[in-house]
Amino acid sequence: MKNAALRVVEDKGVDRDKALQAALSQIERAFGKGSIMRLGEGGPKVDVEVVPTGSLGLDLALGIGGLPKGRIVEIYGPESSGKTTLA
Repeated sequence: MKNAALRVVEDKGVDRDKALQAALSQIERAFGKGSIMRLGEGGPKVDVEVVPTGSLGLDLALGIGGLPKGRIVEIYGPESSGKTTLA
């Protein structure tokens, strides 16, 4: 038995926004609310404690005011991009 969200994507007349919304709702059902967010969309969906980075610009870009406390944060990028400076 196929998931309803997968059936929506398989239909030929489906538009892109509807398929994206179906995929996002399926991810949230599987992994919980706040597991995936759109950049620039409203305020924080989940109230989490944060640790400020010390960089106002980075805290704003992260969307919640810093790094989430008690969670794993992966910093990646090309060489000489500032990863070690952040860590």
